[in-house]
Amino acid sequence: MHTIIHPMASSTRSQATEPTSPVAFRQPNYDYQEHPDTITLVVYVPGVDAAGVEIEARGSDLTVTAKKSHFVRVNWQSLHLETAQRDYQLRLRLGSGFDYTSMEAEIHDGVLSVTLPKRLSATGRDASPQRRVAA
Repeated sequence: MHTIIHPMASSTRSQATEPTSPVAFRQPNYDYQEHPDTITLVVYVPGVDAAGVEIEARGSDLTVTAKKSHFVRVNWQSLHLETAQRDYQLRLRLGSGFDYTSMEAEIHDGVLSVTLPKRLSATGRDASPQRRVAA
């Protein structure tokens, strides 16, 4: 199966301008399903509740940031748990053929489902038809 979702390349900005370093996040596993009029993106973010999810659409890019609720145990010792407790961030370049303002999302048991409707042109067909590269 060929994918139309490509992870964005890392930015060339210096880390001094970034509010949080990319090391603070890890990329979650995700899957997508394409339907005639929508695309459904499923992102697996265990340990995250609805209050910790931010979805931002900027141009043709979609950024999903999911932050866990962190707590410090009374008997805390460093056991390399820092990497397991990192927050999630997924950056995808989806293109301009989607209506980001009509996006819907829901989360249940650490599974975030994002539904993006495709943008239709005046003729009622997809604004940017997908081109099959390989059979």
